[in-house]
Amino acid sequence: MSQNKNALIRYKTIDKCLQNKYRTWTLDDLIAACSDALFEYEGRENAVSKRTVQMDIQLMRSEKLGYNAPIVVYDKKYYTYEDEEFTITNIPLTETDINVLTETVSMLKQFKDFSLFNDVSDILQRLEDKIYAEKSQTQPVIYLDKNEKLKGLPFLEEIYQAIIKKTVLVITYKSFKSQEETVFHFHGFILKEFNNRWFLIGRRKKNQPITNLALDRIIAIDYDFNMPHLEENFNADLYYKNVVGVTVNTGLRPHRFELWIDAINAPYVLTKPLHNSQRLIKQNEDGSIIIHLFVIPNYELARIFLGFGSGLEVIRPDYFRNQMKSVIQKSLARYAE
Repeated sequence: MSQNKNALIRYKTIDKCLQNKYRTWTLDDLIAACSDALFEYEGRENAVSKRTVQMDIQLMRSEKLGYNAPIVVYDKKYYTYEDEEFTITNIPLTETDINVLTETVSMLKQFKDFSLFNDVSDILQRLEDKIYAEKSQTQPVIYLDKNEKLKGLPFLEEIYQAIIKKTVLVITYKSFKSQEETVFHFHGFILKEFNNRWFLIGRRKKNQPITNLALDRIIAIDYDFNMPHLEENFNADLYYKNVVGVTVNTGLRPHRFELWIDAINAPYVLTKPLHNSQRLIKQNEDGSIIIHLFVIPNYELARIFLGFGSGLEVIRPDYFRNQMKSVIQKSLARYAE
């Protein structure tokens, strides 16, 4: 058990003792009560030292924990609360506490598609009741982008549970490029969100490459409880280290991209880099910049570049520059019709 949790158990134990006015409490009594409480939680002997309980009482009295507990000693021996109604479990929330809790509740409620939310929903409800009892209802300040009408969201919970329980999925899938549905086994490793869409990352078979499946293209999900799930130590940080988005083109190495960004978009790119590898190479007199990226080219990267319109130019590599040029020319031709 962590030291922080041990300390909380001791604080609550001391508090419970001092609320009991039907007996007297010496320091030795409090030490014994704390030791018993820790034994109950941990199932093993964990003697608490005299100095530890003395420090606990000192901290409970102070403002450091926000308790300001009115602990007094009478007859130079017995500990009690000067205010008989006091308890550390009834400390009023400060305005800062309320604001933080309000935003935390608002953010957590946006993850209602997961069973994780179900596990804490009752806690959140009690938190909201406490918050609204202390403060008039206000609009949340933090708002996460979401699309509740996105297809595939109902599968989030099923897939999440399958990954946690290492269960092989049987997925009915229809990609945008396919005319017909396909059914296959899939070993899921992680769920990844990008650009407000969810993807399942994993393998179909051990000898096949890692791939991603868009949840909005999944038609149905079943399970194969007889097939063992692939044991793989998948490292998402390492796998996506050189990638923007979700598509990792297996076999391709990272390329050095040189990009020109106009003066209007330069501040945005500098303050929100396109990738961790981004480096500023040159600051031009007109406010435009030249940057380098070291990434594996993919569909998402091209979409991001094209999203800048005339504000971005791919200087290198030549093959990617030509791809961008071809797309832009086709787009221009469509507008010329």
